[in-house]
Amino acid sequence: RCRCRRAGHCGKMERSVGSLQEQALKRKERLKALRSKQLQGREPEDGEPGSKRALGEREEQQQQQEEEEEKHRELKLRNYTPEDEELRERQVPKAKPASVEEKVKDQLEAANPEPVIEEVDLANLAPRKPDWDLKRDVAKKLEKLEKRTQRAIAELIRERLKGSEEELAEVVGAVQEGDADSD
Repeated sequence: RCRCRRAGHCGKMERSVGSLQEQALKRKERLKALRSKQLQGREPEDGEPGSKRALGEREEQQQQQEEEEEKHRELKLRNYTPEDEELRERQVPKAKPASVEEKVKDQLEAANPEPVIEEVDLANLAPRKPDWDLKRDVAKKLEKLEKRTQRAIAELIRERLKGSEEELAEVVGAVQEGDADSD
């Protein structure tokens, strides 16, 4: 009995299995009918009626199967050297290994690609610091800030020079006034 506890479940399963078996039997019967029609449709060979020919074919098939089984039963002695002469005839000659040196050489040559990089850059081999990606992302912004910083420094220098020119002019102007007073 099924333990599923669903009402009517197991009965349906049994019915479906039964119907599948019925369908399989019907299919087998149809296949047998087709085979018999094909055998009847052939022309009789050597004046034999179809039923005798079918029996003859079956016997031939059985004989072939028996011969194949006998072949499989035949002893093949590969690793055993028998003392009996009858068995020595059944001994399989030792197989010589085939030369694979050329095949291996070809495969090794095909597997060795030419080196692309002759020199090794140590910076690429060394492990990167954990914040390398942050530095890469901030690099563009730092370039802009660096340009602004350079402009600001240049502007400050210009202002100081202007201021020093004015002071210089005042000093020169005071000296000229002092020279004019002394004359």
